[in-house]
Amino acid sequence: MSNIKIICQNKRARHEYFIEDTVEAGLVLHGPEVKSLREGKANLADSYASVEKNEVWLNNCHIDPYGPAHQYNLHPTRKRKLLLNRREINKLIGRAQEKGYTLVLLKLYFKSGVAKAELAIAKAKKLHDKRASIKKREADREIDKAMKKNRN
Repeated sequence: MSNIKIICQNKRARHEYFIEDTVEAGLVLHGPEVKSLREGKANLADSYASVEKNEVWLNNCHIDPYGPAHQYNLHPTRKRKLLLNRREINKLIGRAQEKGYTLVLLKLYFKSGVAKAELAIAKAKKLHDKRASIKKREADREIDKAMKKNRN
């Protein structure tokens, strides 16, 4: 089993989108960015992926500058290339161009020492969908609480 260390997750993505499919992609990073990720200094709040000229790019992913390498640091929210094979890119292009679908970044992690990103093909939830998912989550909590109480 490979060693996985999660750097950060986009928890709001699962609240605001229906996740339909996920894809693992490599990241093209520079040295100071990798060191900053190893310290866990990243934010995925508004990050998304886009397909341009048959390449997939990560946008608005904030990776804090690494302090000791101040002269080599790049802009924290610059576009970063995602490494996928051609078949995966074609699948993403087809799904992302459908109405209502977008490519959302779910998490960044190190897998066997290599930085990876988990992308999701997602469809935005409407307000009533969010309310329904909150209601379902609260009902599940009540059921779990009742089950634990009955066990004791």
